[in-house]
Amino acid sequence: MQFPEARILVFAKAPIPGRTKTRLIPSLGQQGAADLHAQLVRHTLATATQTNLCPVELWGSEALEHPFFKECQKNFPITLKQQQGTDLGERMANAFNETLKQANQVILIGSDCPALTATDLEEALATLKGNHDCVLKPAEDGGYVLIGLTKPVEDIFHNIHWGSDTVLRDTRTRLSAIGWHWHEQASIWDLDRPADLEKLKLLDWQP
Repeated sequence: MQFPEARILVFAKAPIPGRTKTRLIPSLGQQGAADLHAQLVRHTLATATQTNLCPVELWGSEALEHPFFKECQKNFPITLKQQQGTDLGERMANAFNETLKQANQVILIGSDCPALTATDLEEALATLKGNHDCVLKPAEDGGYVLIGLTKPVEDIFHNIHWGSDTVLRDTRTRLSAIGWHWHEQASIWDLDRPADLEKLKLLDWQP
């Protein structure tokens, strides 16, 4: 284990038809979108655990007794944790605040970026272990697919218009305001809209 003092947090929903990957439902149907979401979560966990960088935690938005989360716990070397909060920003802040009590570097990712690699995660952890307070991996749509911190802060997560093209810009503004030193990795695409499905076809990945 290269970074035993670090943690990788994977935020995920259970693959409930009609409630996951809703913007892909017109192309895939409710069940098809839910099935793709399940494949993406499994792929993300495989990426996060494949090189044994550090302990990995799956933070579920639904009750952890959901069969999908139990399946993931059985098939991957992960710990299950429950998201807490009324919106995404509050849930992210709470996860960082809790985890940073026992870890020195914490990275949080979702499951919408099948192009994210173990090398990206390793480089992000190395960045945090250096002299940076934060690391970001921008998404091409104006958000980010990875954020890592070395100390808790709530200001960068509150009152953010999640899912919009201003997420990264607003986050940069917050980081500048608190005087943090951050690094940005190369931008990458994530899978949110029907047009992104064409990119998935070109990607060599195993669901």
